[in-house]
Amino acid sequence: MKIIEEFQKFAVKGNAIDLAVGVIIGAAFGKIVTSLVNDIIMPPLGLLIGGIDFSNFFVTLSGGSYETVEAAREAGATTLNYGLFVNTVIQFLIVAWAIFLVVRQLNRLERKKDDPASPVEPPRQEVLLAEIRDLLKEKA
Repeated sequence: MKIIEEFQKFAVKGNAIDLAVGVIIGAAFGKIVTSLVNDIIMPPLGLLIGGIDFSNFFVTLSGGSYETVEAAREAGATTLNYGLFVNTVIQFLIVAWAIFLVVRQLNRLERKKDDPASPVEPPRQEVLLAEIRDLLKEKA
């Protein structure tokens, strides 16, 4: 029974729930980045280099000539798909850049919160004690 109670405490802790939310959002973000790279970035880039689709850059290792990666796969050929690798690297760089920007912004917010130049109002009891101290100094 003790292990079940420990698991319940772990599962409902904020950290476990935050992690689960992060994984779900990360999966959705990954789909967005995949679409951004495949549907928005790569077509103009392919057009700039002569209308070539990066996803169809491949080398057939088992011999033969095929128009597309899909045609080679259907024929059972072994291929080295370096165009798909380029797409994946670009996706990684976009995700890494987005995460960098988010972390950078969070660090800026933390610095503003911890900035000693920003005036922090003392608690009410400290203000009252300071007033009492000042009144006692005036009487003395």
